[in-house]
Amino acid sequence: MATATTKAKATERIKMRIRKGDTVQVIAGKDKGKTGAVLRTLPNENRVVVEGVNMRTRHEKPTQEGETGRIVTEEASLHASNVMLYSTDKKVASRVEIVVEKDGTKKRRLKKTGEVLD
Repeated sequence: MATATTKAKATERIKMRIRKGDTVQVIAGKDKGKTGAVLRTLPNENRVVVEGVNMRTRHEKPTQEGETGRIVTEEASLHASNVMLYSTDKKVASRVEIVVEKDGTKKRRLKKTGEVLD
């Protein structure tokens, strides 16, 4: 008798306050304290890839004759809750708030420094 398999739960896209190009600081994990630019965001998984943080080593086989295998080092993703936006001017990590301007546009602002990001 065949067993019924359950479908994987559809992941909901999470609205993230961190965007590509932002400077962030890691606040938890083995790379705690490191800063870097966000290379890409994965909103369906609530994860970010940060430059120079959470490096992983991968071994590649040769794909053609005469080619040698190689070891590739690349950034792996981090959970978005483990990073915090970082002010490069004041050298401090801060939470972010959404501020509605008088003309109705939304801007992101760091709570500690008041620095507007957008």
